[in-house]
Amino acid sequence: MPDQPALEIELLRAAYAAFNARDIDAALALMTADVAWPKAFKGGFVRGTEAVRAYWTEQWSEINPHVEPIAFHPEDAGQVLVEVHQVVRDLTGAVLADEHVGHRFTIEQGLIQAMEVCPLSSSGLGS
Repeated sequence: MPDQPALEIELLRAAYAAFNARDIDAALALMTADVAWPKAFKGGFVRGTEAVRAYWTEQWSEINPHVEPIAFHPEDAGQVLVEVHQVVRDLTGAVLADEHVGHRFTIEQGLIQAMEVCPLSSSGLGS
């Protein structure tokens, strides 16, 4: 039987790679149709892959974020907390944010069901 946390980490690595490559279709293929995704740049959440597509398209027209997973911490069944180094630049390349944040993913039937942004300090990780 495959190692479930290893499969989940592989899924999340692929999602980060697709996001950073701006390959929306590849990233959305890793999500459930009713995925819940935070609008970290604007506030609130969107639900569903087409809403995620619209949010990312809008976001990338205004800022250039890059998120690099540093560490993966499997939690309860189907949940993984990812420590992420996030660098956000404006469209001219100026750094707007350079920080470590937490992304908590819920994975259902091998796909991303939800993601939430959480500070690493409250999760017991980070400095």
